[in-house]
Amino acid sequence: MKIEVRVPTLSDSVASGALLPWRKQVGETVARDETLVDLETDKVILEIPSPASGTLVEVRQYEGAVVKADEVVAVIETGENATSSTPAEKPGPARTPDEARTTPSPSPQAGEPPVGDKGANVMPTPMASPPSPQPSPRAGEGANVMPTPIKREPMSRLRMRVAERLVAAQHTAAMLTTFNEVNMAAVNEMRQCFKAEFEVRHGVKLGYMSFFVRAVCRAMQQFPIVNAAIDGDDIVWHGDVDIGIAISSPRGLVVPILRRAQTLSPDAIEAAIADFASRAREARLTLEDLSGGTFSITNGGVFGSLLSTPILNPPQSAILGMHTIQERPVAENGQVVIRPMMYLALTYDHRLIDGRDAVQFLVAVKAALEAPETLMQEK
Repeated sequence: MKIEVRVPTLSDSVASGALLPWRKQVGETVARDETLVDLETDKVILEIPSPASGTLVEVRQYEGAVVKADEVVAVIETGENATSSTPAEKPGPARTPDEARTTPSPSPQAGEPPVGDKGANVMPTPMASPPSPQPSPRAGEGANVMPTPIKREPMSRLRMRVAERLVAAQHTAAMLTTFNEVNMAAVNEMRQCFKAEFEVRHGVKLGYMSFFVRAVCRAMQQFPIVNAAIDGDDIVWHGDVDIGIAISSPRGLVVPILRRAQTLSPDAIEAAIADFASRAREARLTLEDLSGGTFSITNGGVFGSLLSTPILNPPQSAILGMHTIQERPVAENGQVVIRPMMYLALTYDHRLIDGRDAVQFLVAVKAALEAPETLMQEK
């Protein structure tokens, strides 16, 4: 019996995806739920599994094809008499999404039509013309120096989607950024004091992000407008603080959502972020992980950024930018002292959030970080 392999259901925010290299070739046997091919969407990479055990007898959509939910991409033959319609090919080594976009597919054998044009009348390719003579090198240059070739490759769907959202944010929101700086000495002291016990007790390292997430949640109790959003002519007041944590992955920037962050303990925050980072590296984040969010935090400091103006993630109305911690001279009680300082940047939609609220929100975050004792208390 022949069974069709279909694209799984996608989320409302994802309309289509591009097929990556097939893991199985026509003629090979497959087991039920074994992954046949990966589907790259503009958010995550999804696996398309085999709906039954049998033989892969037909591939209808090839690498690079853009497909939609419920579209048929292949056919499986079940039963003892399952045979392939074309000879099986030995599968090549697995490739990453970036390799799939930049590595050319194998050339067809002589006399065969290219993949995707089976049965088409393909005219033989004429012999290439001899190369044009290159200009003679100028005096002092090597005679055998060749120009460095230009490399061109298509953007990934994730990169295209990020580009679209960033441009949309610039065109639809009245973005403004306010800055402040925070003395991280107290946070550093707490981390040094508790990090060993914290890791033994909870099985996860105590980082900076749990302090910032809890400081943000506390500040939002005073300024809930920062957690709100514009929807047409309405203001949407969110009951929960669902914070998007920007994470760099091999495919680019992803922003998984830390849901109901106001209810989470420091260890729960650190464990969730560590899990996000691990799954982002392995391309195992789901659409659910990346959907929603009422506020975002991005940490350019891990790459050495001293100061930046983060861009909103629509429809959110604000985003907090963290930066590198740098020892600088500051004035305390009339004395110049050296302290570990971090610049903070809050970009906000001025259509919704007044400058006073934005500045006071950032000051509240600063105050919580400079007196972090209560931030470590578990819920």
